[in-house]
Amino acid sequence: MPESNHALQATLQAKPEKVDEVAEFLESALPLAEEEAYTTTWFALRLDETTFGIFDTFADEDGPEKHLNDEIATQLMERADDLLVEDPEIEEIEVLAAKHS
Repeated sequence: MPESNHALQATLQAKPEKVDEVAEFLESALPLAEEEAYTTTWFALRLDETTFGIFDTFADEDGPEKHLNDEIATQLMERADDLLVEDPEIEEIEVLAAKHS
């Protein structure tokens, strides 16, 4: 079992005219993720021209809930109507295997 087997996966569909703003928001969120002691890994991803993703892992089962109530999620939801086609699709997932360097 990996040490970070609790995870969240979010998919964000940016409005075409807001793609750059969504990318900038995600890039600017890294320092906030680094401050979260319960978040073991955090990735901001571009999946295609207007689709972005966030993937993060947590050491325990309380981590995902804490993260969803913390600063990154709060800021994202405050700006969702302006930046996104629809609310983010967020799924809690289980990591079965992982390699950490």
